[in-house]
Amino acid sequence: MERDERPPSGGGGGGGSAGFLEPPAALPPPPRNVSVPDDRAEQRTCLICGDRATGLHYGIISCEGCKGFFKRSICNKRVYRCSRDKNCVMSRKQRNRCQYCRLLKCLQMGMNRKAIREDGMPGGRNKSIGPVQISEEEIERIMSGQEFEEEANHWSNHGDSDHSSPGNRASESNQPSPGSTLSSSRSVELNGFMAFREQYMGMSMPPHYQYIPHLFSYSTHSPLLPPQARSLDPQSYSLIHQLVSAEDLEPLGTPMLIEDGYAVTQAELFALLCRLADELLFRQIAWIKKLPFFCELSIKDYTCLLSSTWQELILLSSLTVYSKQIFGELADVTAKYSPSDEELHRFSDEGMEVIERLIYLYHKFHQLKVSNEEYACMKAINFLNQDIRGLTSASQLEQLNKRYWYICQDFTEYKYTHQPNRFPDLMMCLPEIRYIAGKMVNVPLEQLPLLFKVVLHSCKTSVGKE
Repeated sequence: MERDERPPSGGGGGGGSAGFLEPPAALPPPPRNVSVPDDRAEQRTCLICGDRATGLHYGIISCEGCKGFFKRSICNKRVYRCSRDKNCVMSRKQRNRCQYCRLLKCLQMGMNRKAIREDGMPGGRNKSIGPVQISEEEIERIMSGQEFEEEANHWSNHGDSDHSSPGNRASESNQPSPGSTLSSSRSVELNGFMAFREQYMGMSMPPHYQYIPHLFSYSTHSPLLPPQARSLDPQSYSLIHQLVSAEDLEPLGTPMLIEDGYAVTQAELFALLCRLADELLFRQIAWIKKLPFFCELSIKDYTCLLSSTWQELILLSSLTVYSKQIFGELADVTAKYSPSDEELHRFSDEGMEVIERLIYLYHKFHQLKVSNEEYACMKAINFLNQDIRGLTSASQLEQLNKRYWYICQDFTEYKYTHQPNRFPDLMMCLPEIRYIAGKMVNVPLEQLPLLFKVVLHSCKTSVGKE
């Protein structure tokens, strides 16, 4: 969705730069391959929440949000609880408040869990199958987790030889994929933001937003084999070396130094965020031309991929290879910006969700200490998204995606022998990055300075206590 808002007025901001959520004005934005739907498609609404539907997903007409939620819930065998009467209202704004009722409605409306690919990769199967009708007893078994337990017992008793990967890899169908993510009903305590808000408003924040994913819970049921001595495939080493060589790992050149005692205005902080986004986007464009598979895809496909993933690439790099500057120098600048009471009161729910998810993701990356090699692989995997509309060679992209998926797995299992859950932990961060980047588009531009101040303050404070 194109946005033409200008930076907030006042304070001598560097006008002319693009916002953090759109390409810089100095650079023509990559053309978007957007298909124009007919009138009937435009009127379709999601049968789960009433949001604008994007097509037929797992047998019924639904939006991207409910499609992704259903897939994550089934793939990760999630069992939810409803704190009310199991009849919560489902709407675009309220669908995230009760995961139990949302999944229940997905099943009641006929979403077909057997249409989800068993290997967890993007793209469904059995696309010709429409909505399915299942009994109340079967729905109850799924909602209670009994169905998942029966499936687990079946495979433990009979084995799963049909989907085992070559060599020492575990079952491909059991591994998390780039298209899957975690979901949990655990709430998050934003102690940094609570203290911050109390400092300026003298009021505490109620513990809500129960739908935040908990990225630290994947470890107890890992299907990976015990660590063992192994060597890295020479071809994997060569391709990883080429990926790292394509990266610009030099520190960011955008000045982020503010003299002591200076009060940064909202417009000045917004302008700084714009300049950082400009530099980060230019680095992604230069990166594409150095990729080892650059000659394997058309310019049209590269343009389509970049226009759809540039926000995710910037977010990934900010949380990993440039995190010392972002959570150091930039955090020092945001600390000198004091939001008004009106800014605090008008902060949106969507912005709150982005804050919570960013804080969790930052801690996950901080815990993993992602290497340059892993970062380069994750970036390539995220970029090679064959589900993007308008691509001319989706099947070729899928093969490239799988190539770097397995290369990254080879590398992490070789270098981090005693961290068998490391690779799935890394891969589970990618759909979270994609989700956050999509959500940030809906955050009003004038709220971005406050959003970044809260995130950087909370992350820096919590890490300093470790």
